[in-house]
Amino acid sequence: MKNILKNENLLLFIPLTIIMIGSFFIMYQAKFVSSIYSYHLFKQILWFGLGYILMVIIQKSKIRFLLNYSFYFYLFSLVLLILVLFVGEEINGAKAWFNFYFFNFQPSEFAKVSILLYLTKVATDFKRTKTKEGLFLLKSLLIVLLPSLLVFLEPDTGAIIIYLGILLGVLLFSNIKKRWFILLGMLIIILLGSFGYLYFNKQDLLIDLIGTSFFYRMDRLINFKNGSGMQLNNALISLGNAYLWGHGIKKDILYVPEFPTDFAFTLGTSIWGFGGSLVILLCYLLLDIYFIKKLFNLKKSPYQSLINGFLIMFIFQQIQNIGMNLGLLPIMGIPLPFLSYGGSNMIIYFILMGIILSI
Repeated sequence: MKNILKNENLLLFIPLTIIMIGSFFIMYQAKFVSSIYSYHLFKQILWFGLGYILMVIIQKSKIRFLLNYSFYFYLFSLVLLILVLFVGEEINGAKAWFNFYFFNFQPSEFAKVSILLYLTKVATDFKRTKTKEGLFLLKSLLIVLLPSLLVFLEPDTGAIIIYLGILLGVLLFSNIKKRWFILLGMLIIILLGSFGYLYFNKQDLLIDLIGTSFFYRMDRLINFKNGSGMQLNNALISLGNAYLWGHGIKKDILYVPEFPTDFAFTLGTSIWGFGGSLVILLCYLLLDIYFIKKLFNLKKSPYQSLINGFLIMFIFQQIQNIGMNLGLLPIMGIPLPFLSYGGSNMIIYFILMGIILSI
């Protein structure tokens, strides 16, 4: 507990507490939006409490112990991702959750931790044993590819992008030569260019290659501006009517599907206005600065890869969620860390912070 309460960690816990309080206001308002959100406030308090306890416990662990067992965590996450395809509960067209009566558990969230830990272990071994760079890259790609394929079947496009972000974060601090990043960049450009050509000129062939389901998923992402629908339109109306200080807690509010999860930022802005949302954004900036400071204070430590992978994931979720709330990015079902409702994502982030604090 003393480690957590050090002055240097106030940059973490003060903004986190402010975001937590904001989340509680959002969950309280949500029950007036729909009766299905009646217990969200109670559950959100429970997730925060449980997450904080786990963070305290994990930050007392040895990071080396976690890395040594990372392969078994990774295998366990793959087993969960396979099982959820057969016995999972389907919500909003995705079979991605285990239903445990009181709460739903999303194994793709746990995979974020296992992928990050195992990639860090592989990168650490690569630096120590001087393994061939090609073999290291191939193994790293396979580590991300296997869970990505399983998550693709759910389907959950957002999680796949986060896994790739974790991979990029780890590789940036793995001391591999720049030529590999150039080759990877060229490969991505070729794949995107080929996809773009087929999408705009040979759609029938593209559907034959990737299937109808994936094509329409990509079509929705690419053309999100044209097919925004009621969800985004109502969210933009709510944001536009919030003004500087919002409307406070009120029972009569415009309905937006997935208000407490995907559009928690919009619901919060309707409560406390643009002034309050600016405070929340400042809190996220302080959290980002805290982790960036941790990253560069390690100075060539093998654990830089771990923190950088976490940082890319954390910042990406902020940009993607707030961007889709503003209609600037496609709606991908990615929650805003700590503000949005959701036990799986909340607990995973507390676990990851505990791991970082243990370094």
